[in-house]
Amino acid sequence: MGEFRMLKLGEQIRDEISKLISLQKIKDPRVSTFLTVNRVEVARDLAYAKVYVSSFLNESQVKKGVEGLNSAAGFIQSSIAKKLSIYKFPKLTFIEDMSIKEGFEMVNKLNRLEEEEKALKSDGDSVSDNEEK
Repeated sequence: MGEFRMLKLGEQIRDEISKLISLQKIKDPRVSTFLTVNRVEVARDLAYAKVYVSSFLNESQVKKGVEGLNSAAGFIQSSIAKKLSIYKFPKLTFIEDMSIKEGFEMVNKLNRLEEEEKALKSDGDSVSDNEEK
């Protein structure tokens, strides 16, 4: 399969898994509707696909959700294989992806640093104003 077709297949699998999660078709109680499928990397030979899952839930809840998805992988594969017409459906492996949460935390840290810098700068300006008087 060409590179474009592999990316398109990954997107189709991602969409289908997201639908299964949001419609609560996966009956495992560990799988929360707050889980998000970020991306799917499909191997060239269609043997395997890595599914990266994240959430703004705490890390232990995401881990439990990924465990639930891995235990329901057979059901997920068969559900999606019925909808997609490909000659071989990849074995799904779910992996927790904390990059979105880490990025969000990094932006918050940068915003706090910027606010602190502005506060220090305004304090410095008020000190120099007092010295001039």
